[in-house]
Amino acid sequence: MRVKRGPAGHRRHKKYLDRAKGYRSGRSRLYRTAREAVEHSMAYATRDRKVRKREFRKLWILRINAGAREHGLSYSRFIYGLQAAGVELNRKMLADMAVSAKEDFAKLVELAKSKLA
Repeated sequence: MRVKRGPAGHRRHKKYLDRAKGYRSGRSRLYRTAREAVEHSMAYATRDRKVRKREFRKLWILRINAGAREHGLSYSRFIYGLQAAGVELNRKMLADMAVSAKEDFAKLVELAKSKLA
């Protein structure tokens, strides 16, 4: 006698189809394609949680570099000068200052310049 597993299979399929809501055409309606799409999306989500951290660090460095170059200093020289001055601000804070608090950032650049000379 064979076992049909009706409710269990329905639950298993529904789990994937619910996650595939909003996907286009068969990817949200057909179990096999929906499962493939959902599993790919979960793999991308896992990978991109790491990638997001890289991307933000790149953005912060770009902003700091632009702000430092406005005052005649490269990013690497600026960071080195801050380390020599004993300033322990992270790149996220420095980038925010370069964008929103330009006069305070200018003071930091001058401090870094004085420690380099």
